[in-house]
Amino acid sequence: MMDDVPERITRRICEAIKTQIASGLLAPGASLPSTRSLAAEWGVSRTTVTAAYDQLIAEGYLQTRQGARARVAEGLGCSSAQPGQPASPPSPHRLSTFGQRLEAFPLPSLASAEGLVTDFRYGDLSAADFPLPAWRKAITGALLRRKPRLRYDDPCGASELRLALQGYLWRARGLRCEPEQIIVVNGSQQGLDLCARLLLDPGDRAVMEDPGYNLARQVFLAAGAELVPAAVDHEGMRTAGLPLARLAYVTPSHQFPLGGVMPAGRRQELLAWAQHAGAYVIEDDYDSEYRFDIAPVPPLQAMDGVGRVIYLGTVSKTLSPTLRLGYLVVPLVLSAAFAKAKRLADRHAPGLEQEALAELIGSGAYERHVRRVRRRNGERRAALLAALSTDLGEAVAVSGADAGLHIVVWLQQVPGAQEEEFVAHARAAGLGLYPVSPLYASAPATGRPQAAGLVMGYASLDERAISRGVRMLRQVLEAFTAQGGKAGG
Repeated sequence: MMDDVPERITRRICEAIKTQIASGLLAPGASLPSTRSLAAEWGVSRTTVTAAYDQLIAEGYLQTRQGARARVAEGLGCSSAQPGQPASPPSPHRLSTFGQRLEAFPLPSLASAEGLVTDFRYGDLSAADFPLPAWRKAITGALLRRKPRLRYDDPCGASELRLALQGYLWRARGLRCEPEQIIVVNGSQQGLDLCARLLLDPGDRAVMEDPGYNLARQVFLAAGAELVPAAVDHEGMRTAGLPLARLAYVTPSHQFPLGGVMPAGRRQELLAWAQHAGAYVIEDDYDSEYRFDIAPVPPLQAMDGVGRVIYLGTVSKTLSPTLRLGYLVVPLVLSAAFAKAKRLADRHAPGLEQEALAELIGSGAYERHVRRVRRRNGERRAALLAALSTDLGEAVAVSGADAGLHIVVWLQQVPGAQEEEFVAHARAAGLGLYPVSPLYASAPATGRPQAAGLVMGYASLDERAISRGVRMLRQVLEAFTAQGGKAGG
């Protein structure tokens, strides 16, 4: 084996010859110097030059025959036009219609926390809450249970995880299903993407909560769907008078972002609409484990007797969004199609993490962890509500505080038109705040308050950081209103 220095020189010789070929200095069929002369030119051994020539022959840049020098392979060289012929313009880069739709609208940006003293970004969890000892034990156990052969697994997910999820969903959510109905996905986002690909053709209608989850909206738009915004009130999506559509996307247990819980009457109305329209309902149960006053509300899927609901769950709000583990519960008639689509997308979700999660659920450690973080986040929620009441009082109104890991705070003294400006002013002061307006599809949004709104997450903060952040919010609000709503230094 060559040591590192000759290996680097060999690569440099290769790159130099490739550059000469690409520029036309070495034309197709041109002879290269002998290994002796090129070695003398570079001041290296003939062995090093021979290794470079062998590499270029293997890559198809050079050709050789017995007793003759190496020559540049035919078909290589610069691609300039022939003399007397005008150069043709480069062909434009062409995307598919799917790619063009993606290019046409901006995805929500990933906000940076750099320079922030307190960040109320929703969706973030505290790293201190992660059950590190239990997860390490589960991962170690999965590693020690070595299988005799490393091979691709079932695209629907590891059988032990689907069995564990079947039991957990019945115990925790009152949801009855067969393991064959469960598709393990790389987070809820992949679940939404699979639903859009399998259920929507370009031009199909899809009903979407307004306001609602932005990345779900973008997935349906990318599929070419015509989105029909459905207004939301304190009881979630309004289900009366929905138009015919191919599917509806809802968050009935904790409407995102406003926090309403869909009552039984609306749920029955939505299921009747789906049966009449021949539509599917995607139920995104993204944070149902976090209900602080009563037991979690049963899912819509538990009321579905005709196979029209696709249930979407995730561990991103209980364990970590970095694990990228979620699951779909689909009607049996759709299981084969979803399995094929998952296999084409990425074969299957990571096997080691699936085995660890199955162990965590099977041992009871997962549910003990959920109970612990539910209490912990209940304490954070109480601290945030108390701080808002003490520091801001009637200057704010709060909605969506009964469940989940975020609330919506309406700033009574800041008009909705100044929402973006206020958020920028807060960020300049070191406070991470996130406006509610981008979550609305229609403008002006029907039924939304006239005041500026903030979606405030608290699951990544401790009580001290929450109190500090609310004090900063009060200071920013006072400075902003004192300046007549104009951002200053």
